[in-house]
Amino acid sequence: MSDEILRKVRQAADKRILFLPHTIQQMSRPDRMITTQEIETVIKRGELIENYPEDIRGQSCLILGYGDKERNIHVVCSPKEDYLVIITAYLPDPNQWSSDFKRRLRK
Repeated sequence: MSDEILRKVRQAADKRILFLPHTIQQMSRPDRMITTQEIETVIKRGELIENYPEDIRGQSCLILGYGDKERNIHVVCSPKEDYLVIITAYLPDPNQWSSDFKRRLRK
């Protein structure tokens, strides 16, 4: 099942990538400055770490990948028939994630 969502994400991204306004705000924060090229790299080469089949926006998922200087980047996205929606993108907080940034830490 996880292979299927990742396949859908990559197929949708090959058609078109749509960045929501919230995503642009998160990417352009001075402490982040995540580029669209980094997002594309995460989508093409990243690893699925969470799947959200029941998301109200339609099935979505969280992908972990690496951007410039090998920094960890999380991308939440939702594949549609003609495009991929980037819901948000951020640098994962080491206080909230395991050391490999693949599992959320419980509080």
